[in-house]
Amino acid sequence: MTSTSSDPLIGRLIDGRYQVRSRIARGGMATVYLATDLRLERRVAIKVMHGHLADDSQYKARFIQEARSAARLAHPNVVNVYDQGQDGETAYLVMEYLPGITLRDLLMEHKVLTTMQAMDIMEAILAGLAAAHKNGIVHRDLKPENVLLADDGRIKIGDFGLARAASANTATGNALLGTIAYLSPELVTRGVADTRSDIYAVGIMLYEMLAGEQPFKGEQAFQIAHQHANDTVPTPSTKNPRVPAELDELVLWATARDPEQRPRDAKAMLDQLHETEALLRLDEPATAATTLQRTMIMPSAIASPSSTGDTQILTPKARHRTGPILTETANALAMKSDRRRRKGFWLFALVILIAALAGGTGWYFGTGPGAQVAIPDLAGQTPAAASTALTGLGFTVNPAYGQAPSVKVPKGAVVQTTPQIGTRAPKNSQVTLLLSTGPQLLSVPVLVGQPEKAAIQKITDARFAYDSKNSTRQFDAKVAKDTVLAASGAGGLDLVKATTYGEQQPISLVVSAGAIPDVAGKSFVDATSTLNSVQLTATRGRQDFSDTVPTGNVIGGEVADGTVIRPGGSISLTISRGKEQIAVPDIVGMSWDKAKKALTAAGFTFTYDNKVAADTLPPFFQVASTNPAFGQSADKGSNIKVTLVFSG
Repeated sequence: MTSTSSDPLIGRLIDGRYQVRSRIARGGMATVYLATDLRLERRVAIKVMHGHLADDSQYKARFIQEARSAARLAHPNVVNVYDQGQDGETAYLVMEYLPGITLRDLLMEHKVLTTMQAMDIMEAILAGLAAAHKNGIVHRDLKPENVLLADDGRIKIGDFGLARAASANTATGNALLGTIAYLSPELVTRGVADTRSDIYAVGIMLYEMLAGEQPFKGEQAFQIAHQHANDTVPTPSTKNPRVPAELDELVLWATARDPEQRPRDAKAMLDQLHETEALLRLDEPATAATTLQRTMIMPSAIASPSSTGDTQILTPKARHRTGPILTETANALAMKSDRRRRKGFWLFALVILIAALAGGTGWYFGTGPGAQVAIPDLAGQTPAAASTALTGLGFTVNPAYGQAPSVKVPKGAVVQTTPQIGTRAPKNSQVTLLLSTGPQLLSVPVLVGQPEKAAIQKITDARFAYDSKNSTRQFDAKVAKDTVLAASGAGGLDLVKATTYGEQQPISLVVSAGAIPDVAGKSFVDATSTLNSVQLTATRGRQDFSDTVPTGNVIGGEVADGTVIRPGGSISLTISRGKEQIAVPDIVGMSWDKAKKALTAAGFTFTYDNKVAADTLPPFFQVASTNPAFGQSADKGSNIKVTLVFSG
């Protein structure tokens, strides 16, 4: 088994809704994962197209076609498709999750199935396929890998990835896209498929279930394809003598090389399967080698000028044209005929009795006192409209309404009934309407101060919906990066103050992006690059003097108090003009005590050549000269050398 520990999709939240849990299977076009639909709180199978195919328009169109084909089918034997979309570069398809195995897994474990097991599985396959054919859809890739056997007993067809609308000649650019072992002769030779091509694949699967192996084998794919195009599929009883003759004939009918000699669609084959099953259940099992081959009723397998397309009885002569004649001794034939005549008399009497009972029962439960009516889907209707609909069907409506929370149905509208919508109830029985109270109010967890991932998990665990589209990030020097700053609900509701909130309602988060990077002292180019790395744009702002930052470099960014800066915003940078230049004051001839005050007030420091401490110099010392001299400019804060002379 391939390890999934390095799969980047496991643990990912797709489209803000589907939390990927684990990998289920991997195919040539896509990988299927087990995921949780956080919005509806259910497990789903999510099919993700391989990344290297996402840019191929042909594959993407085929992927979308699978969603459209399956979504058109609402049948218990077809895997439901719930959603389809694109999250960034990820194309995905959300389907019903069926824990269980495939028909291929079952055949690998048991190899040969019993007659009844094979017919039960075949009945489910044909029922689902009949729904597809009725909707104008040809599956084109039927095989045991695409038949799902759920743990609860349900059997469903999946993977409509190669499905196309049915027509007289549905061609494909690559006829061998389906699995070679189940391809019909017309697909192999002409690349043309219709409903009868699906029937051929069904016939091959029935053969495999009964015989324990595929009818055609070869080391190379072209060898198998050649046999499909040129050889007749043998009867499964040649490999398994316990197979009844009726199922031999059903396999031969479904796998005829000429599509005109096969059932026209899955419904025709399903009807014949029901008749075959009824015969087998009424009589003991028959085998090709030991019992009489029964006459079977099925659409004509041989086209002739007199053929009308109506149902015909295949005589031994007609059956000789569709497959090998299965024989038995004359004595066995006579014994079998005598038993059938005796059984036929009792069956006729039994049918008459059953018909009489059925007629009386049908009247009682159809239009009589025991008649039952299905409660219609009233969800979303007003109480008045729902009451009118129910009374029109013969029910009485309880004047006292019940209540039930609902995420989807508006408050005050009908959300459910008692008995439940869809159930059958006797006429004149009472139905109670349950009105929506809106989403159920749930406790809001503490989200502010939590790490972002932990907060999202708390939201989903508490049965709310994380609103990724309206969630934002902002810079905050006081709060660590990826920590939640605020949480809000629909309409801007502050969920820091609120204690309860509606089930499955959206919650958006404001998350800290950390502190804005310090760019003081950097060149404008370097500062711009640093800010761009956190999705901020730099602009040149005002210029100012700086004692520490070289000319042209950044002193810092200007952000007004209370201003919120988010990724995507801009920062105005203050640029250094270098140290401020000021003129040396005129202190020559000034007494020293006044001169030093003037230098200090101008922003300079000073030294002088007299060795007596400055604070002990007597007032009759005065300034003889300065360096730099009066009127010259010097950096603010720089040192001025002063020469003093005695004035007394």
